[in-house]
Amino acid sequence: MDFLNFLEQMVQNPILLVTVLLTLAVILINGWTDAPNAIATCVSTKAISPKNAIIMAAIFNFLGVLVMTLLNATVASTIMKMVDFGGDASNALAALCAALVGIVIWATLAWVFGIPTSESHALIAGISGAAIALQGDFSGINGAEWIKVIYGLGLSTLLGFGSGWITVKIIELICKNMDRRKTLTFFKNGQIAGGAAMAFMHGAQDGQKFMGVFLLGSFLAQGTTDITVFTIPIWLMILCSLVMGLGTSIGGYRIIKTVGMDMVKLDVYQGFATDIAAASCLLISSLYGIPVSTTHTKTTAIMGVGSAKRISNVKWSVVKDMVLTWVLTFPGCGLIGFLMAKLFIHMF
Repeated sequence: MDFLNFLEQMVQNPILLVTVLLTLAVILINGWTDAPNAIATCVSTKAISPKNAIIMAAIFNFLGVLVMTLLNATVASTIMKMVDFGGDASNALAALCAALVGIVIWATLAWVFGIPTSESHALIAGISGAAIALQGDFSGINGAEWIKVIYGLGLSTLLGFGSGWITVKIIELICKNMDRRKTLTFFKNGQIAGGAAMAFMHGAQDGQKFMGVFLLGSFLAQGTTDITVFTIPIWLMILCSLVMGLGTSIGGYRIIKTVGMDMVKLDVYQGFATDIAAASCLLISSLYGIPVSTTHTKTTAIMGVGSAKRISNVKWSVVKDMVLTWVLTFPGCGLIGFLMAKLFIHMF
């Protein structure tokens, strides 16, 4: 898909323009409320300034989108195949746009309260609800692909916590007899590298998910509902990364504060352990094409690191608010996507 030809199609097709703008709005919201998780710990421990961390996140989000998509685009493929938007292309497009509107509403409300909701699961739930509304029953869901989401939910929670706990224990064992002042510089620089790795993996995971939806909307706007094989163009990777980076620069600090400061007070070496553990989990999931939540992975890794010394180190009241939001995301966004799709189909 050539960029200039795509621009020409948008000018000639207002529906395509609306679809693209809505998709970019959801990507912006992802950068606003989700991407800050990647850099939360390195900012909270003062290893890097918020401004430089945001610039770093934007760069490595792009690299993650580019490199992982070239190596393995199965996450984007899973997102497109998990729902059935076949049938009438006009109704399908209305349903998809309705889901995107619902996701923006949900994510904005979560940001207002400073809760790091998972945009990955909001996206999955929203388009699933819209697909059910479009098809009239659960045939709108491809169970074989959807089960990967369930696996991802378990992986991002259990592996995040477990790897965080194990990683920090190993670091403490290795550095037990070392002078902490001598290790500080290493862990500070290491944490910056860990934050870059997390931003890279965020782009690798979430970038693919949203590009999959972008392409789905583009195909539907052109009347095509039976796409099974596709290629993600370089210009779309760049566009996705730039919009995501812009979102992070607009509203990222509130989420950084909740994840990196309010939930657990971390030392620099603990922040390093968190980022290495979470990035490793995301890499494994991406290589196997499993769509996981970067939010869940990062925050549960923080919980694992914080509880490795004492359970009381974690502010469980903050965790409770996060978990409640995570639990409500699937039914909440699914219902919003379903109702908005019914409304949009009726209106348009």
